[in-house]
This record gives sequence, structure tokens and C-alpha cells, in this order.
Amino acid sequence: MSRRHTAAFDPLALGRVGGVSRETRQALEAYETLLLKWQKAVNLVGSATLDDVWNRHFIDSAQLAPLIPRRGDGKAPVVLDAGSGAGFPGLVLAILSATGAVPEPGFDVHLVESNARKCAFLREAARVTNSAVTVHHRRVEALAPFPVDVVTARGFAPLPRLLDLLRGFLETPAGPPMGLFLKGRRAQRELTEARKHWKMRVQTIASVTDPDGVVLRIEDIVRG
Repeated sequence: MSRRHTAAFDPLALGRVGGVSRETRQALEAYETLLLKWQKAVNLVGSATLDDVWNRHFIDSAQLAPLIPRRGDGKAPVVLDAGSGAGFPGLVLAILSATGAVPEPGFDVHLVESNARKCAFLREAARVTNSAVTVHHRRVEALAPFPVDVVTARGFAPLPRLLDLLRGFLETPAGPPMGLFLKGRRAQRELTEARKHWKMRVQTIASVTDPDGVVLRIEDIVRG
């Protein structure tokens, strides 16, 4: 597959015909087709979202791409997607990386999912979209920590619980990774609760797809 290199990525462009490369569009279309097929047997996403997969899932996930920082050593940032489910946002980020929709060196994406059938879907979706991902079939709190640059999550757990589940990845000698968490209208309440046990630096970014949604960009996460 040829790769298209761009200087920047505009997640809103996904909603416009021709706004992304042919490779990216074809990969996402293949992902959508597989999602709709598997949804009949496996509850991957809410049925009410199936008529608007591109906005509710693809663009919603893709908005994280420009927020992922580059590494100083030129290597691909390692992204851990907790509770991946149907692959949002992690697999979308991997597709953008594989098709050249984000600048080189792209992303090294790890998908963590405890449900075996969803893991099977993730592996098949990665295959049909020609996206390199690592699928971990286990609960994130049971996964042996390894160095990661960014942790993502969407609809997985309230922030206080999420940080507790990620504690092994947050408490490393190299320091905690950045968190990029897609949240809804309860985001501020979750932040208030999380700050009772965690210190952190937070940037709240308005969602491009949900008027009630935000992206929580969290750095310097320390228990205490």
C-alpha cells in the first residue's frame, strides 16, 4: 500500500468527500462494513449510532490524532487504548497511521480488551484495514505495564475508576504517560472526584462531534 504523507491532520476533513486520502477512506469504509456485519452477532456499538458511524465513531476517534505528541527520538509514539471494544478510538488511530493520514512515524497502537469476541473482531478489522496493531486479550489492570506515551479511552470507565485501573502504567520510573480521554457531560464531575486521589494537569478540549462532549488531555498524573 502506498503512503500519503501530510504535514497535519484535520479530523473534520473525514466528514467531507475527498477530505482524506483514497487509502484512508477505503480502509475506514472496510472497517464500517465489517462493523455492520459483526454487529448482528456481537454487540459492538450502540444500535442508535449505526446510522451515523462516521461522525459518532470515526471522526470522534480521529480528533485525538493531532493531540498525540511527537517523540524526541523520532520513533512512533506508543498508544495504549484501554477497553477498546469495537476499536474506538484506538483502531481508528492505527488506520490513520497505516494510511499516512498522520505524519511519519505514525503511531504504535496497543488495543486492550477483555472480551474474546471483541478481540476477534479487532484482529479481523486490523487485517481488513491493513493496520498494524497489538491486541491484548485481558483486563487492562491485569496487563503487565510497559512503556507507553499516551493512554486513550472512550466510554470505558468514569475517570476515577479509569485512573485506578491504569495505575500500573501511570506509576513508572519514566513518569506517567499523557491521557487522552473522550468524555461526555459528566466530565467535570468525574474530574472533581478524581482529584480527591490524583494530582494532574488537565486541558479540557471541546469535542468536534458532541456539543456535550470533551476531550480530557491529562498530564503529570500522580497518585496523592
